Amino acid sequence: MQHASFAAMQCPIARSLDQTGDWWSMLILRNAFLGARRFHDFEELLGIAPNTLTRRLTALTEHGLLRRYAYTERPRRYAYALTEKGQDFLPVLLSLAAWGNRWLAEEGVAIECVCATTGAPVEPALVDRRTGRALGPGMVALRAGPAARRRLRKGLEAPVILGAEGVLGGAEGVLGGAEVAAPRAVRGAARVRA
Repeated sequence: MQHASFAAMQCPIARSLDQTGDWWSMLILRNAFLGARRFHDFEELLGIAPNTLTRRLTALTEHGLLRRYAYTERPRRYAYALTEKGQDFLPVLLSLAAWGNRWLAEEGVAIECVCATTGAPVEPALVDRRTGRALGPGMVALRAGPAARRRLRKGLEAPVILGAEGVLGGAEGVLGGAEVAAPRAVRGAARVRA
């Protein structure tokens, strides 16, 4: 099923989902991190239909997350490698794994993240690269950036705190750029005082 493109939206989450948001794409990227390279590797490990795999590999290559290269000439066959952009997706996958282990592993954790050199358990967390401070709800605000269009700039006249108590979302439906009205509860979003 073809979905509408989010590429024109100014929200970085929407744009990211446009390139990586379906489950097959994320599982392909996961398996690329696990060492899968050839079409057959992905097909066998994922149990994915060849036509679906072809579409997803093509899209991930066109979006610059994977690079396709020939690994044999006769017959000509291709393999895939993560690009720098693709490698930058690892924190997203680790965050999903940590969230899944916390909230969806009712039978217990089946896959743990551990340090590659010591084997000690690792707890992925989102931190500010500049300060090293852990980030969570109520600790980060959104403000309009230099490239923000007028509607987004107006919706983010004052920065909006993410996850502030009682807030369902951000600034009145402006983050997606699709002229969608926000739920009433969002209209009273917590604002950072100037």
